[in-house]
Amino acid sequence: MTRATPAPAPSAPPAPLPPRVALMMLVALTSGFALSSAFRTVAAILAAPLQAELHLSPQALGVFAGTFHFAFGAMQLFMGIGIDLYGVRRTVLTAFPLCIAGALLSAAAPGYGTLVLGQALIGVGCAPAFLVCTVFIARHFAPQRFASLSGLSMALGTLGMLFTGTPLAWLVQQWSWRTGFVVLALMALAAWLWIWRGVHEPAPGPAHGMPRESVREAVARFAALFALPHTWGIVALGAVSYAALISLRGLWLGPMLIERHGFSLVDSGNVALALSVVALCGPMVFGRINPGAATRRGWIVVCTLLMALLFVAMALVHSAWVDVACMLATGLLSGYIVLQYADVRAAYPAQLTGRAMAVFTMAMFLGVAAMQWFTGLVASLAKGRGMDPFVAVMGCIAALLALGALAFRLLPRPPQDV
Repeated sequence: MTRATPAPAPSAPPAPLPPRVALMMLVALTSGFALSSAFRTVAAILAAPLQAELHLSPQALGVFAGTFHFAFGAMQLFMGIGIDLYGVRRTVLTAFPLCIAGALLSAAAPGYGTLVLGQALIGVGCAPAFLVCTVFIARHFAPQRFASLSGLSMALGTLGMLFTGTPLAWLVQQWSWRTGFVVLALMALAAWLWIWRGVHEPAPGPAHGMPRESVREAVARFAALFALPHTWGIVALGAVSYAALISLRGLWLGPMLIERHGFSLVDSGNVALALSVVALCGPMVFGRINPGAATRRGWIVVCTLLMALLFVAMALVHSAWVDVACMLATGLLSGYIVLQYADVRAAYPAQLTGRAMAVFTMAMFLGVAAMQWFTGLVASLAKGRGMDPFVAVMGCIAALLALGALAFRLLPRPPQDV
């Protein structure tokens, strides 16, 4: 009789990171997200010089701004799988150099086509930037700290938008929009080096002696998320909530203030800087007042509708101070997006955290790309008919926010919320 081969012993789980070490690693990862925030909002300041030099229509400008977000969103599936199979560190270090290459290509772009290609490379390189932060928090911190730490991470990431306010406007005015891309490439390189030096999470591996999941199995499990009824309400609202903020801050803020109210480029940069500072506080505020699972979804719906009303006011009230006040209020209110991340974290089992966050992030950034392209088209059509393009754009964003809130409210909820 042959002796049976003993089963392999279950692999021991990796030792947890000390809280202080984990927090420092999170800050390093957030530096990549800060650069991602800067790249996704450059169009608000670069719109006027790009239109002047390359003779871009509003629709072409929308395509330029949306290309980053389309590439960013389309890659979330692969980034989620990469994070689950290979870890946070390896995924972000592999992708982020494309961001640096895209920024340098944009700086040297001889024409519109090369500029758009550079934006696509930047979007792919930045694709894991915030996803790695949320997954790292979910893996290495207690669940009750998820909302507050996500809010802190979003706030620190918003620091990247500060550069694309007054500092970028000054650089462009003193030199050119190409200088802005060169400086951003150098900042992205510094962030990559910080992550390479500072982030060393426990390596992911098969748990309890089970074989490592294959890429094919990972893709199948990713697709299975869309078979869950409650995914669609989450995706519908995710596609418009962040898109509204970024379409305003990252595309229409500068043109609206310059063309409607006669602001200079630096003046509009100052407003963009102020909006970014306010937006930095929003996630921390909503992270602190996290209402909990029982009422969180109600808060999300109300905040979305309030944001829609702010865009209605910007569409209908032709006043510089009203427009600026509504822009700043939108920046603060946008912090409620951290509640959406907390809702996603609670709606799926722990083993699907990476992919669930990737689905939501994919919806957010494909939504940004679609909204920027669509509002560019709306602006071009309105301008061709002699209408104020900003009335059409702001009204369109308000309507999309209201539709997203309605879908989130009426479509099936996660089982634990029923």
